[in-house]
Amino acid sequence: MTAAPRTAQLERATSESQIALNVNLDGSGDADVSTGVPFFDHMLTAFARHSLTDLTVRATGDTHIDVHHTVEDTGILLGQAILEALGDKRGISRYGDALVPLDESLAQAVVDISGRPYLVHSGEPAGFEFHLIGGHFTGSMVRHFFEALTLNARLTVHLKLIEGRDPHHIAEAEFKAFARAFRQAKTIDPFVAGIPSTKGAL
Repeated sequence: MTAAPRTAQLERATSESQIALNVNLDGSGDADVSTGVPFFDHMLTAFARHSLTDLTVRATGDTHIDVHHTVEDTGILLGQAILEALGDKRGISRYGDALVPLDESLAQAVVDISGRPYLVHSGEPAGFEFHLIGGHFTGSMVRHFFEALTLNARLTVHLKLIEGRDPHHIAEAEFKAFARAFRQAKTIDPFVAGIPSTKGAL
């Protein structure tokens, strides 16, 4: 019997942003992303490629004020789409971990598709949160995006920067580490029968 496709298509509209998003958890990493925030597009494309998640995002927002609303609302909707696409989580590996370097930067991510939203995020150097990457994306948006995604996808995520100096490299290593860990966690494991929890639900 062919497994049901693990996909979701969602929209979100507020006075601050309008977003349409499609995900396929069993894709090949294809990405078609346009948020009006170029560096954020780059990060979402990296997430798709390295997690083998097909991702389409069309977002417009009040970026003339700040990128904050567009980044946060995209994280909220992506988290909701991941949660929907995972379904009852039957047969998944559940856990994933990755260490990813990018030149001088090194990030570690551990993901548990647990149903319990929790983010532990550490290691970024002082001042990173204030740095403008590409002139528009502040370093603080990295944590803010992962908070929104983690809460809405109901994941437990530990994300740690181990080394890093260049802000672009720091952010990209963190996104790629999360992507690789999530790729492991969402994978269907042929040795897993049912839902991988002693509670019988995730």
